[in-house]
Amino acid sequence: MNQVVLTARIAEAKALRYTPAGLPALDLSLEHESEVLEAGQRRQVRAALRAVVIGSGAETLVRQPIGGQWAFTGFLATPRNGKYPVLHIQSFEPA
Repeated sequence: MNQVVLTARIAEAKALRYTPAGLPALDLSLEHESEVLEAGQRRQVRAALRAVVIGSGAETLVRQPIGGQWAFTGFLATPRNGKYPVLHIQSFEPA
């Protein structure tokens, strides 16, 4: 199973673009901070990752302010010419 649920803030949003199929797409940089329990110890966690949303969600997120906190659900995939996985956002809501 490949499913990610992550609360993160939008750190950067590129310009809205369109896929070859004509769908709106938005590339984002997300930043996450939380505290988790690992091996019985509390740990501060920070993560920065790239994300993309395709379809009507792109048109919604492009209008949101930078720094907004959201709960994202999606899956990870590595681009053809990339090294690192990208979160493909399938749904989101304000956190």
